[in-house]
Formats: sequence, C-alpha cells, structure tokens
Amino acid sequence: MPRAAPKSIGWTIGAAMVAGLYGAAPAHAGAAPTPAEFYKGRVINLIIGYSPGGGYDLYGRVLAQHMSKHIPGNPKIIPQNMPGAGSLKAALYIFTAAPKDGTAFGTFARATGYSQLFGHANIDTRKFTWLGSVTQDTTLCISWGPTPIKTWNDVLSREFLVGGEGAEADPDIFAKLYKNVFGAKMRLVTGFGGTSQIALAMQRGEIQGACGISWTTVKAQHPDWIREKKINMLIQAAREKDPELPDVPMASDFAKTPDQKEMLEIALVGEMMARPFAAPPGIPADRKAALIAAFDATMKDPAFLADAKRLALDVHPVTAAEVDAMIAGLYAEPKDVITRAAKAMTN
Repeated sequence: MPRAAPKSIGWTIGAAMVAGLYGAAPAHAGAAPTPAEFYKGRVINLIIGYSPGGGYDLYGRVLAQHMSKHIPGNPKIIPQNMPGAGSLKAALYIFTAAPKDGTAFGTFARATGYSQLFGHANIDTRKFTWLGSVTQDTTLCISWGPTPIKTWNDVLSREFLVGGEGAEADPDIFAKLYKNVFGAKMRLVTGFGGTSQIALAMQRGEIQGACGISWTTVKAQHPDWIREKKINMLIQAAREKDPELPDVPMASDFAKTPDQKEMLEIALVGEMMARPFAAPPGIPADRKAALIAAFDATMKDPAFLADAKRLALDVHPVTAAEVDAMIAGLYAEPKDVITRAAKAMTN
C-alpha cells in the first residue's frame, strides 16, 4: 500500500488543481492596484460649482477634454454642474461627501481658500487635495454702458447697483470690500446663479453692473462687450496691472491706509489662484500624485493650450504646492487681521 503524500505536497497539488480550474491568482494579489489599474475603465466626476455658461464652467469643461490622457489608465472625465451659494455647495460636497478614492475633483470660487477663516463654512481648505490653478487673474468692476456709472469716481459718489452670487463668490466679496473699505456706494443684489445670469440681468437693466468679474470671463464669454464698447471698465484688482488693460485704474491706487492695503492683499490671494481645482482630502497618495502630475502635464499640453487660445482662456498655471503655500499663509495671518478682513468682505 503506497504511503500517503506529505501534507505539504497534498496542499500543493490541491492548489494547483484550483489554479487550473479558476485561473492562477495574480502575483500582486491583495496589493492595492496601481493608479493605471485603478483608473482603467473608470469615470472621474469633475464637479463645477456654477451653472453652465460662466468662466468656471468653461475652464472646467476644457480641462476635462484634455486631462484624461495624462492620467494613468485614461479614465473618462465627466463635468457635472453643482451651483449653489456662490459655489459653496460644490466645495462642501467635495470636502465632505465626494468619494475619497480619486474619482472626483472639482472647481469652485477662488475665495474658498479663506472660507473657514471667514466663518462661512466648516472647510479647512489646508486639507483639500489641491491640484493647482489654471491661471492667475485680474478682477474687474464693470458697469453696463448706458448707466450713469462711467468711472470709479462715479462709484465713490453715487449709488451703484451690482449683482452677486453668494458669500463665497468674487462679485459679492469685492462689492463688500469696496463698499466697506473704500467707501464705494454699492448696493448688492445677490443670489444669481453665476456670472452668466449676472450678465443677463445687467443687459436687461435689472442691475447696473458687477464687481469681482474676471477679465478672463469677459474676454472668453463676452468679446462683443469689448469690441463694441458695451461696458465701462471701472477698476481692476490684481497684484500687477494687466498689460491688456493699461487705462483701467488699479484698486491698489486707491488703497491709501495700511488697513486698506492689508484687506486688499488678502482679497488678492484669490486672484493668484483664480481657477482652482481640488480633490477631496485623504485620497490615496499614489492617486493624488497621479492627479497632480496629470494636471501639470495638461497645462503644457499643446492641444489644451490651442483650445484655450481659441476660446480666449488665459493659462498661467499655479502649481499644487504654490496653492498649498498660499493657503498656509492665510491661516498664518494674525487673528485680528482675519477678523477685520472677514467683517469687511462679508457684511
């Protein structure tokens, strides 16, 4: 009678039979998938915090068309609009509810960087997985041509009815800043779903203009306003004067006191990360690195740059590390400075 095979040999034979029936287990069984393995065949949702037709929407959709090919596994990127509260709804969704596996990221108001500091929402923006910003920007105060508001001096001397979107949005922040810090006689009508709705209201005569509207948005969405001189460009806010707007005065020209200069500097942080994109906190490190690298590669992609040029979109990228540094700088500001800035830009 033959002896029984040792237990170890019997286990080996049994494992071989199972492998033959069901296929051999992959060598990396139990290991986390690589980014290429994870993303292959998947969909990434790109959340846009505004309604269709505005500047943030356009930047998001153009990025979605080109970024996929730079992500390992080439997942499809689907833009989804989630307007509400000046994009705060989208920012909260990305921060708290969106999947933290690398299948969601989005864009929202540049001023979201100081959201928690100003008491608007419980979002510690230092924890976002920042991918970067497509560009820096210049923010304008404009009036519709037929209105009596033609210059910034007019804004300082007579009531100016402007449109806004919500607490986090530039049109509201800059209108309040100019009113509270510079003494502009602005009356804010807020609650519009984005700059496209503000533009329609302005053209219908329901409001006289807007403050905190991006020069990139005006160029890309309303080139006829410039060509046919339908608007008055009253003032620009940026770290440096835009070379395309040599005759439009700088907000810094009117900042005379240390307090005015300090408040303006805080507001201008948003202009340095004008079209920000971020994923939720806590996504796996390798997928975070893959998304950041893909964003950076897209900023240099000739096809992306050609589309941006065709659509009159500015591309002056800000890296994820630079955004992280700017956010950290805001959180390092003295509490009394932040308190004064919050009061000036929110009340």
